[in-house]
Parts: sequence; C-alpha cells; structure tokens
Amino acid sequence: MSQDRALNNAEMLSVLDWYRAAGIDTAVGEAPVDRFAQKPPAPATMPPRAAPIAAPPPQASGPVGGDPSEARRLAASAGTLDELRAILNDYTGCGLRFRATQLVFADGNPQAKIMLIGEAPGAEEDRQGKPFVGRSGQLLDRMLAAIGLDRDKVYIVNTVPWRPPGNRTPTPEEMELCLPFLHRQVELVAPKLVMTLGGPAMQTVFKTTNGIIKMRGKWQNVTIGTHAVDALPTLHPAYLLRNPPAKQQAWKDLLSLRMKVEALGLG
Repeated sequence: MSQDRALNNAEMLSVLDWYRAAGIDTAVGEAPVDRFAQKPPAPATMPPRAAPIAAPPPQASGPVGGDPSEARRLAASAGTLDELRAILNDYTGCGLRFRATQLVFADGNPQAKIMLIGEAPGAEEDRQGKPFVGRSGQLLDRMLAAIGLDRDKVYIVNTVPWRPPGNRTPTPEEMELCLPFLHRQVELVAPKLVMTLGGPAMQTVFKTTNGIIKMRGKWQNVTIGTHAVDALPTLHPAYLLRNPPAKQQAWKDLLSLRMKVEALGLG
C-alpha cells in the first residue's frame, strides 16, 4: 500500500479522533512542516556596544495557573452541591478546565450514603459531562447490579472534575488545586461508605503511595476533608476490561461492600 495516497473521509476522521485523544486540539498552521528538513538557525550575534539584556526575573514557585489557598476558600464557601457545581463552573484556577469540553461533576443520587470515587474523566465522560459513562462505566453498572445496587443508590465522583489531555495522570499541582473541591463534595454528601476505583483514587483518598494490588479489599477509616468514613479500595473497571482474570478480586471486594451495606441498613 502506498504511504502517499490520500486519506478518505473515514480515515481522516479517525486521525482527528486520535489527535483529540492524545490531547492535540489546536492547529498552528495551514500546511504541514517537515522539521527534519529544516536547518538550524544561525547563532545570533551581539551588535557592537549593545546594552546587555537583563535576565528575566525568577518565577515564583508553586502551582502554575492557580492558588491552592483560593481553591480551599472557594470550596469552603459552598453550602450545597449546587453551589459547589456553580463555583467549579466559574473556577479558572486549574488549567485542566481549558482543555476539557466541560465539567464532569457527579452522577447518581446525592442523597445516597454510598460514594464511589474514581480518578479523572475519560473521553466519553468529557463529552457527556458525567463520570463513568464509557465502557468502564457500563462495566461498573453491571458490577453494582450484581450486588443489588445502581446509580440511584450511589453517588459517583472523580478526584479531578476535568479530563486531563490524552487521559494522562493529573499532575500533583492539578491535584492540589482540585482536592479542596472533592473534599467539600464529600463533606456535603456525608457518605457512610466510600469505595475508591483504581490506584490513583485510592492513593489520593487513603493518602498513601502503596499500589492498588496491595491495598485493595482492605477497609480503613479515612478522613476526607473533615468527614471520617469507612473506605474500601478496589480495582478500576478499565483495568478489569484489560485484565479479565482480575474480576475475581473485584468480586470479592464487591461482596465485602455488600456486607457493609447490609450491616448498616443502606441497601
């Protein structure tokens, strides 16, 4: 097959979808540029008797694009989930929001006493504005149904409410700016039980660097913001799609959650 043939419409759309998934969403020119064919620019010479160029001032340290103290102040000012959503819709401190399609705030029942916490929205979540609505979300629904739960009986959030470009892991700076809003969300819902989905969410909620395989299936009492709650880490549905044998471990975790639900009369 010739590598120089023109792409058809379906192929061009596939390429654009791939670019979007990789976080490439801005064109910088009308024509492609072969950077390998370009010659390096000649080194600049200082004109005679030119005044020395002052060095730029040192950059202040800290998160780029936002102030964590401002995020904490804004989050604390929310008295309801609707107010918190409105604050996040207007918040410009975290750069993730400028690359995402929309805010992914939550799904499920805000009156529920069971909260599920994932890491960050994916492409489908970014399009629909709800967490866990892609393939992993469909598997999550089946997992919940297997123990008698559904989205009317749980409340689903992510540690980060905007999709990172290319589904990359949020940076520590981005997490620091988003965590006050997650903490306030948990405080307002005040769940009786929390289940974290995947390693990054587990590390955030449990404040640990341990891996998910070591931590999964073990209940701990954690404090999220000011709210103390029993929490259980389990594997992310996306991981289960890639590693079907791990569903046996996730099933044990679900049964453990079901036992807690029944013991507390939350079912």
